[in-house]
Amino acid sequence: MLKIAVLNQKGGSGKTTLSVNLARALQLAGHTVQLVDSDPQGSARDWAEAGGVELMEVIGLDRKNLLSTLEQKKGGDGFIVIDGCPQASDMAVAAIRAADLVLIPVQPSPYDIWAAAELVDLVKTRQEVTDGRPAAAFVVSRAIKSTKLAGEVAEALHEYGLPTLTAGTTQRVVYASTAGEGKTVFEEPHSGAAQAEIRAIAAEAMALLEGL
Repeated sequence: MLKIAVLNQKGGSGKTTLSVNLARALQLAGHTVQLVDSDPQGSARDWAEAGGVELMEVIGLDRKNLLSTLEQKKGGDGFIVIDGCPQASDMAVAAIRAADLVLIPVQPSPYDIWAAAELVDLVKTRQEVTDGRPAAAFVVSRAIKSTKLAGEVAEALHEYGLPTLTAGTTQRVVYASTAGEGKTVFEEPHSGAAQAEIRAIAAEAMALLEGL
């Protein structure tokens, strides 16, 4: 199974929102998907308890055996989406080591850009000893529509030496409202724009994985 880790050591980056909705997009595209919550705060597990468990399997793995547990899931088709912990801790290192692709959601804020530095270093250190794996990219999240901030952030992130996806998420109430109900934007019939955002992210993620 291919493993996508969604990581950012800064809280409030939109990490769990991206993890849950990306996992659902992959599932709706016909793939087998497991969502792994490796965050001790248990945000994805809270989502599952609110109803998300009816949509997909959510596994809580906030222990140091994260890597060994995921290594046992090498075989088979489908995806494992890892909702990472918000610190550059042992759990984050384990997620990077297990992942085929690391997505780093970053809000259009200088604080988020600065906070990404340590995580980028961890990813690059891993890539240096594994022939460029995992693939990694930034995802601009919660951008405000009709502003240039998202583009400016992408330019700033370019200095880190990792690509930034063309697709990203914007500030939309539907992301929070569906999460509170244990759903995703795909269960809200009037959220076509948000659904398109997530599908575009999923398509770019698939392209990166195909390039490995």
